[in-house]
Amino acid sequence: MMTYQDYLDNLKQNICEVTFNKINGEQRVMTCTLKEDTLPPAKKDEPLTQKKVREINENVVSVWDVKAEGWRSFRVANVTNFEIKHA
Repeated sequence: MMTYQDYLDNLKQNICEVTFNKINGEQRVMTCTLKEDTLPPAKKDEPLTQKKVREINENVVSVWDVKAEGWRSFRVANVTNFEIKHA
């Protein structure tokens, strides 16, 4: 089973496909990344793009959804599949 840090390490280097169960029970497949060259430029009104010290919640991973072009998150415990699509 992958840890929070495993997900971060993979997402910072690759575009990945994460399958997980949403809190409402629906299954979701998301293509996402944390690669610096893929992320949007930081905006003052978008807290997830600001580089600042925040309390880290190791149960939830915040990612850039490549297809929806927006910030999304998933719970580590709810992941059912994780695949690296490409670097």
